[in-house]
Amino acid sequence: MSHAQGKFISIEGGEGAGKSTLLAGLRACIEQRGIALVQTREPGGTPLGEAVRGVVLDPAQHALAAETELLLMFASRAQLVREVIVPALQAGQWVLCDRFADASYAYQGAGRGQPVERIAELERWACAGIKPDRTLLLDLPVATGRARAAGRGDADRIEAEADAFFERVRACYRERAAAEPERFRVIDASQSPAVVLQAATDALAGLIGASRP
Repeated sequence: MSHAQGKFISIEGGEGAGKSTLLAGLRACIEQRGIALVQTREPGGTPLGEAVRGVVLDPAQHALAAETELLLMFASRAQLVREVIVPALQAGQWVLCDRFADASYAYQGAGRGQPVERIAELERWACAGIKPDRTLLLDLPVATGRARAAGRGDADRIEAEADAFFERVRACYRERAAAEPERFRVIDASQSPAVVLQAATDALAGLIGASRP
């Protein structure tokens, strides 16, 4: 699918990386430039996706198989692509998404041990050729991120995983960023929110300029 009219931006990172704070700041910056924007998240973003989110993050679902988690994530993603992302891009809007397919390679792949080839095939099928124009990876040490996340209340099903799980997630994200330097921009998330936001807006400067009339 072509989405030359709009731009698709994804934000990736581990627990406590500051994605929510950055998303709020980026949304304001983009809208101030007169660009129409849709903000969404994964899993979620649609009624079906939010229902999936409730299942995947529910600590009571401790018996959820890795294969089931992977399929649920892509079911949510397939609906989000068709119900939200593609219509917005075709209308000339930007889409700002809290995680996208890279998260499945990191969490369900590196984290849960699901084969990369399986994830890639699901991505081809579910995402209909849609990939972010730019992916901002908020990177910071696992211990730092977990300390931040601990202040948010009770851990959800994924946040409750061991440090080793999140070390694998971080390593996978960094490997993907190194493999696709044109799409990814890695931002040191241990910096202040203001510095992180500036780095993110700098990373989008070329896209913003290209979107102006």
